[in-house]
Amino acid sequence: MAENNESEAAPAKKGKLKLIIMLVVVVILAIVLSVVGTLWFLGGGLPGMGEEDDATEVAEETFTPSSYYQIEKAIVTTVQAEGRQRYAQAYLALESTDQQALEAAKLHMPLIRSQLVTVLGSSNFNELQTPEGRSSLADRMLTTVNQVLEQEGEPAIKRVLFRNFVVQ
Repeated sequence: MAENNESEAAPAKKGKLKLIIMLVVVVILAIVLSVVGTLWFLGGGLPGMGEEDDATEVAEETFTPSSYYQIEKAIVTTVQAEGRQRYAQAYLALESTDQQALEAAKLHMPLIRSQLVTVLGSSNFNELQTPEGRSSLADRMLTTVNQVLEQEGEPAIKRVLFRNFVVQ
C-alpha cells in the first residue's frame, strides 16, 4: 500500500509545477502585451518599427541665437501732454538673428536715430506711462527701423528693446 501512495503523490507534484510555470508564462505574456499596446496607442507605433522616411521628412527647426546692438546714446525728445511739454528718454537695443541686419543698422544709425526721435516725439505722454503704450511704441519703432532698412535694401531686424525708459 505504501507503494501506491508514493506513485500518486509524484504526478501531483509534477502537475502543480506545470501549473505554476504556465501561470508565470501567462503573467509575463500579459505584461509584455500591455506594454506593447500602451506604446502602440500612445506613441503611434513601436520604437524601431516606424518608417525611416518619416524622420527625414520632418524638418527640425534649428535654434538660431539672437544678436543685439545697443544704441549707446539715448533717444531724447519732448512729448506733448495736455498743453505741457514733457521729457522722454529711451535707451534702445536692436535684436536680430541676422548679423548683417545689425551691421546695416549700425551703418544707417544717423537716419534711424532721426526717425526714432520723430516716433518718440509724436507719442502721447499718457500712453507712454502704461505698459501697453510702451509696447505699442516699441512696435512703431520696429516698423520705423525696418522701413529705413528696407529703403536701403538691407535685411530687417526682429525687435526693438528698451534698455531704459524715462518720461517726466
